[in-house]
Amino acid sequence: MTDFALLNDDQWRARLSPEEFRVLRRAGTEAPFTGEYTDTTAAGVYSCRACGTELFRSDTKFAAHCGWPAFFSPLAGDRIIEREDNSLGMRRVEVLCANCKSHLGHVFEGEGYATPTDLRYCINSICLTFEPDQMEE
Repeated sequence: MTDFALLNDDQWRARLSPEEFRVLRRAGTEAPFTGEYTDTTAAGVYSCRACGTELFRSDTKFAAHCGWPAFFSPLAGDRIIEREDNSLGMRRVEVLCANCKSHLGHVFEGEGYATPTDLRYCINSICLTFEPDQMEE
C-alpha cells in the first residue's frame, strides 16, 4: 500500500499528468466550465484522482452554475482537510484530500443555495474520478 505522504514531487509527476500535477499538487485551478464532471448527474461516488480516496457522493452534488462540480457535503468529514487560504488577495477555505494532501478546490458558505448545509464545495473535475453506481438486476 502506498504511503502518499512520503511521495516526492518526482514520484507525483510520474503518477499524474502535467495538468493533474499543477492542480492537485500545486493548488492550481482548471478553467471554469471545462471539467469532465461539471454537468455530470449520474449516481455514484467521486474519489481523489491522486490516491483513490472516496470523497463525495453524487446525492450531495448540485447545479451551482459556477463552472466546477459543486457538492454541499463531503462523504465524511475525515476524508477532507479544510484550511485557510489567503492567496490571490482573498480569504477562502481550501479543501484538500486528507489521505494524500492534494488540493481539490475551495469551500464557500452563506451564498444562498437551497442545500441542507448552505456550503458549496467547489471542486476541480481534474482532481476527481467518478465511479457510477452499479445497477441492481
